[in-house]
Amino acid sequence: MKHLFTVATIATLSAGALMAEDAITVPFDGSFEDATFAVESAIIGKGLVIDYVSHVGDMLNRTGADVGSAVKIFDAADIFLFCSAQVSREVMEADPMNIQHCPYAIFVTSRDGDVQIGHRDYPEGPMDKVEDLLMAIVADAAGN
Repeated sequence: MKHLFTVATIATLSAGALMAEDAITVPFDGSFEDATFAVESAIIGKGLVIDYVSHVGDMLNRTGADVGSAVKIFDAADIFLFCSAQVSREVMEADPMNIQHCPYAIFVTSRDGDVQIGHRDYPEGPMDKVEDLLMAIVADAAGN
């Protein structure tokens, strides 16, 4: 069991490193609060339901001292998790293992007054449909 936990931890950390390198971001001209409202509105405007909003920035700021760090990574950071029944069905009919990418996420970050909206870059092929959806939502939220 301990070995399984170690393998799972390494896999999770490796995936996180890849996602960090493969993020697609656009600047947002406004406050963090305005950006999160714009993202929420853009997701709902596509007829989608937000399953969960992860307040990662709050968690990192709250727990820094507990893990021995004084580094402030973000002033604020939220991740919106949601799915599209239509797009998910299309990409999973093409390859059922595309389930690993669901739910989809759009993040909003603020660092030193620089607000960004983004999402991870997905593999080429059927997942291009998901990326198109996410790029449309991000563009709408950013006012592009």
